[in-house]
Amino acid sequence: MGFPINRYRRLRKNENIRRLVRETTLSVDDLIYPIFIEDGQNIKKEIPSMPGIYRWSLDRINEELDEVVSLGIPAVLLFGIPSYKDEVGSDTWNDEGIIQRAIKHIKKNYPNLYVITDVCFCEYTSHGHCGVLHNHDVDNDLTLENTRKQVISHAKAGADMVAPSGMMDGVVKTIREALDSAGFYDIPIMAYSAKYASSYYGPFREAADSTPAFGDRRTYQMDPANRLEALREVALDIEEGADIVMVKPALAYLDIIRDIKNNFNIPLAAYNVSGEYSMIKAAGKLGWIDEKKVMMETLTSIKRAGSDIIITYFAKEVARILKNG
Repeated sequence: MGFPINRYRRLRKNENIRRLVRETTLSVDDLIYPIFIEDGQNIKKEIPSMPGIYRWSLDRINEELDEVVSLGIPAVLLFGIPSYKDEVGSDTWNDEGIIQRAIKHIKKNYPNLYVITDVCFCEYTSHGHCGVLHNHDVDNDLTLENTRKQVISHAKAGADMVAPSGMMDGVVKTIREALDSAGFYDIPIMAYSAKYASSYYGPFREAADSTPAFGDRRTYQMDPANRLEALREVALDIEEGADIVMVKPALAYLDIIRDIKNNFNIPLAAYNVSGEYSMIKAAGKLGWIDEKKVMMETLTSIKRAGSDIIITYFAKEVARILKNG
């Protein structure tokens, strides 16, 4: 038998043919950029474990947003660091809270930038957990009652989309009913449907001052060992009214992204989380990897696995590369 007729290297000969047959491509249209906004004045504070990522006060946030807009990034995901915390995270539904003021500022000054708000309590509670505590655990239904107030406050401030991240049972239905009853029918929900109790969140907790004062979040976030549970969570969120579903983290859960893509016909987001970002940054700084190439390969793998949307701290760097060809 002679040499095989198919020589796949024919289609790898040079960059032009590789571009023509490339199956997966990244676009700036795929990206959402997370931003941390801190209550206070004249704040531009780099997060030590996340080089290049900052906390911003509202009086300086335009420095960040001008670049985001100029790069063509379509959306931002807002996280607030308040000056006041209490047991229930009441600043989340304060109409003059840090996130509410940030939404108003962005919609006034950057009306075409799409604003998504993280809906949770961990940054706002004195104990760092994602809701109201009862017997040293988060009370699901009491937390849902406060979630209603939070999303209405975000909607009134002008949020384009809300993204509940606390993994409370019934949260999507609760939010959909709350928004609809207040007349906000057109605000979509991006559900953190498969959010795992991951060790990759460490740098974020430094960034958002959200480290739990005791215990961990395994009673409400998913066990990293579970796969089929993610499909059940996604199915329920869709049934309850989610417009977009999400997998978080992304890189260690590419199989989950593909499972969801294969089983559901709904836009799918993946969160390329802080630990994934920081590892690449650290290895790049030490010269162990080509940081930019690994960054692009990583995000391409997330897109290839099936994600339509990628939430990533690399968004600005990727957008610059794409803009420059």
